[in-house]
Amino acid sequence: MTTRTLIILSAAIEFATGAALIVVPAFIGRALLGADLSGTGVAVARVAGLGLLSLGLACWPSRNDANPRATRALFTYNLLAALYLGYLRAGAGFVSYLLWPACALHAALTILLVIQHKREVRPEYLDSTFRRS
Repeated sequence: MTTRTLIILSAAIEFATGAALIVVPAFIGRALLGADLSGTGVAVARVAGLGLLSLGLACWPSRNDANPRATRALFTYNLLAALYLGYLRAGAGFVSYLLWPACALHAALTILLVIQHKREVRPEYLDSTFRRS
């Protein structure tokens, strides 16, 4: 899998999740957290949806390649989302049928982004960077 393909996959997931949070925040709240959202929770979920939709759009790669900033942004988001969703399930007692799968998806995307980054690091760059003069 190329970095560009991985970025498209991750950006599309965030875009779709953002759109779903904007359109049906109460359903997503129940499916992901196993709890109903109050009026304030619906408003906050929609703002979060706007952020995820924007992240997906901002990270969408150009025609030829993926932007390193988009890769870093998606890596950071997926890492933090995996950690927080895992905490919600294991530490905060939230129970729902999508919480572990969402955590696993974010963790898998994080790992894939790291693996792809390591594949693309040029050995000659590393050699020249760490060579003593």
